[in-house]
Amino acid sequence: MRIAVANRLTPYLFMAPAVVIMAIALMYPLGYMIWGSFRDWSPSQTIGEAEFVGLKNYVTLWGDPNFWESLSVTLTFAFFVVTLEMLIGVGLALLLDRNIRGMSVLRTLFILPMMIAPVVVGLMWRYMYHPTVGTFNRMLDSLGLPTVDWLGNHALMSVIIADIWQWTPFIFILALAALQSLPRSALEAARIDGATAWQQIWHIKLPLMMPVLIVTGLLRLIDAFKVLEVILVMTEGGPGLSTEILALRISRTATEFRELGVAAAMSNYLLILLLALTLAMFAFTRLQEARAARIRAAVEEES
Repeated sequence: MRIAVANRLTPYLFMAPAVVIMAIALMYPLGYMIWGSFRDWSPSQTIGEAEFVGLKNYVTLWGDPNFWESLSVTLTFAFFVVTLEMLIGVGLALLLDRNIRGMSVLRTLFILPMMIAPVVVGLMWRYMYHPTVGTFNRMLDSLGLPTVDWLGNHALMSVIIADIWQWTPFIFILALAALQSLPRSALEAARIDGATAWQQIWHIKLPLMMPVLIVTGLLRLIDAFKVLEVILVMTEGGPGLSTEILALRISRTATEFRELGVAAAMSNYLLILLLALTLAMFAFTRLQEARAARIRAAVEEES
């Protein structure tokens, strides 16, 4: 009896040190941020010296139009980058899910943008968008077309394009891996039943891939809310507040405006938003996993 109990507890004992370290590394900064959000805290004070103001920082943000503008820019940016990256990445995976000579080389080329540091990506695209010597305006000028003030009149769109270029390969690689792990029996059964290529994609491939695609989209959504370096290098949040996402607003509030309590409250608002989106995505994942299981069971019965 004691041996059986010891065998059951052994894995937990081995995991305990890592769990304790992770809990401390996660909970201490989180608790520090939550406690700081209830104080009128500046960099010249310790958190204990700061005056306790209750929910004042949260109420202040609720009535701050600049905060709502940054939140709107963040939601717009996240929606477009995740949607377009998912469409392009999954589309490329479906297109290249076949035996193609040199496929390993193509995969390497596709993931190169992911390997570049965000600061370098920001600098690279900033120079390409330059109004006089940038690649895009020089190409337009050579075609006799009017040049465009990319980072002036179309700043948010320009930042979205840069993010899509860098992170679509992430979606492509995971979508391709999901495609190649699909049960071949399901695809063979669909072909035997006379399903067209589009019907196979819509009714077999995408439903079976959906659990992986949802997790992939969630990872990109969380990252889109936290992106900072590329936008900071390309536009510094301008012109005006047109590209100032919430992460950049938090950084400026803490460093330039020296309002650590307000920045902490803003971080908590962002955390709550991400938690809500994550829970919603997990619930949707459960539904899609159940649907995929039904499709697999139906294929097995037919075979």
